[in-house]
Amino acid sequence: QVQLVESGGGLVQAGGSLRLSCAASGRTFSGYTMGWFRQAPGQEREFAAAIRWVGGSTYYADSVKGRFTISRDNAKNTLYLQMNSLKPEDTAVYYCAARPSVSAYAFIAGDDVPYWGQGTQVTVSS
Repeated sequence: QVQLVESGGGLVQAGGSLRLSCAASGRTFSGYTMGWFRQAPGQEREFAAAIRWVGGSTYYADSVKGRFTISRDNAKNTLYLQMNSLKPEDTAVYYCAARPSVSAYAFIAGDDVPYWGQGTQVTVSS
């Protein structure tokens, strides 16, 4: 059974940085697309960043491009999201997710994403 466990959230001032981690277990993830979604209070969950586990192609929402970097450590089965130049509008619960397909576009759309972590809170103060 696939398990995704996030860590690294917290409170940071605007302009600061945080790194989120997602420890993945339960199977090998070759052939998967993995990434991060976020949900702010009162808003729908939205895509933030994705990576193809094999090959490492990355994809970003326009709102985070140039500030966030997604990466993975194959040996540790861990996904990361380095978040720099944080803004108050980045405040949200961040969810790690995985989809057993190399189609990053379906993942970005949130289509049939079967595996989710429990979420980690990121709060950016102004």
